[in-house]
Amino acid sequence: MIELDGHSLTLEAAQKIVFSNEKVSLAPRALERVCAARAVIEQIIAKNQRAYGINTGFGKLSTETISSEKLSLLQENLLKSHAVGVGEPLPDEVARAALLFRLNSLLQGRSGVRVEIIHYLKEFLNHGVVPLIPAKGSVGSSGDLAPLAHLALLLIGEGQAKLGEKTLSGRELLRELGLEPLQLAPKEGLALINGTQVTLALGFVALVRAQNLLAQAQAISALAVEALRGHTEAFDERLHRARPHPGQIRVAQTMRAWLEGSRLANSRTDDVQDNYTIRCIPQVLGASLDALDFVAEKFEIEMNSATDNPLVFAESGEILSGGNFHGQILAFCCELLGQAVAEVGNFSERRIALLLEAPDLPKFLVQDSGLNSGLMVPQYTAAALVAENKVLAHPASVDSIPTSGGKEDHNSMATTSAYKALQIVHNVEIVLAIELVTVRQALHFRDPALMAPRTRALYDRISQQIPPLDKDRLLQYDIHQAITIVREGSWLNGV
Repeated sequence: MIELDGHSLTLEAAQKIVFSNEKVSLAPRALERVCAARAVIEQIIAKNQRAYGINTGFGKLSTETISSEKLSLLQENLLKSHAVGVGEPLPDEVARAALLFRLNSLLQGRSGVRVEIIHYLKEFLNHGVVPLIPAKGSVGSSGDLAPLAHLALLLIGEGQAKLGEKTLSGRELLRELGLEPLQLAPKEGLALINGTQVTLALGFVALVRAQNLLAQAQAISALAVEALRGHTEAFDERLHRARPHPGQIRVAQTMRAWLEGSRLANSRTDDVQDNYTIRCIPQVLGASLDALDFVAEKFEIEMNSATDNPLVFAESGEILSGGNFHGQILAFCCELLGQAVAEVGNFSERRIALLLEAPDLPKFLVQDSGLNSGLMVPQYTAAALVAENKVLAHPASVDSIPTSGGKEDHNSMATTSAYKALQIVHNVEIVLAIELVTVRQALHFRDPALMAPRTRALYDRISQQIPPLDKDRLLQYDIHQAITIVREGSWLNGV
């Protein structure tokens, strides 16, 4: 059980909740803050003070005043009018992450919702509810309005969600959980949709998979060094202390650990320097590692932030209107994440080609080439994915299209940045899987007894799942198996 308090959610805890269905509880102090903020909202309503989103219209319509008897309808109309997302539903883990991050943000006690809203979201999370949220429709400012509206509809018995194997309407979902549809109180609809949580959820899932991907990339790189009989001098600690970027130092250390005791490495005598895709592994993968560390730091801040508008400060009894919903920092982080991972794919694809062209290995890594094409064409697939990533890595964050009649005159496009980053990660997982198939086949022509103990253990594990290629066969099955291996990452456990 992980306690949520709005301030201390870590990436590791979020990963357990989202990917392993760890249950959550609510910190009593956080619930006190929620109640205190709600009391401020009630005071404003009682005094008939004019405040944005409580008794006014939204966006360009903020000049319109709403009568007190229509304040609840105002919030319901907000959800219905804003739930206009399109496209396929977000992946299940993204939808659950959005639910978690919205709940944790509301626990800051800055949004002015009732405790009932908090308890409903907690019940959704603990019962494994997956809101069906169309993937596209947010411009990453004023919050992820459209996608979060689809999530929030469940509270009033609208929208759709998955519960186990069943797809249910919002009303059916509430009935399954023993809950009644809520009538939203003033400010609650706005508080539910005016935040960055869908962008953050997309980026978070991309980051978790990217971190796993970087671990796979280093292990596969070590196997490639042995398959190509590369020089380990390039990983010498003294070299990297002379340029002490943290990621570079860590990758070099990892490479030394993987290759310790190898007699295949350093066995090439015809050239004293390797290609960059061998010699510069620490510099390239280390740069991506540093980029992911930066992104992780910013995401953890965002997970514990209040990002709706206006915000309630119960300690002074004030409501302040600002722009914490603006996704610019997330846009930059997701672009950086995507570019860092795309470069891992570029690096991997070039090393696939290097393995296929090694002068002391059979052409395209198969005997009787000509009759057999061997691993010629999987490299085409890797090249196609790398080319796609070059397009996806073009930043959406440098663009801005005004919305709400020009009132929202600069938007971050952060959700598009995050969506692209997740697609890049997906593509690079496949590129790495193709390299894993390729390096496994290249090592088939080496003496495994000469491998380092740790890389030999990896090779033996992979060989049990991907047989050697003696003649042409349907390679798609090998590639699909390798994709599963890379995405799960368990082949590295205990080695």
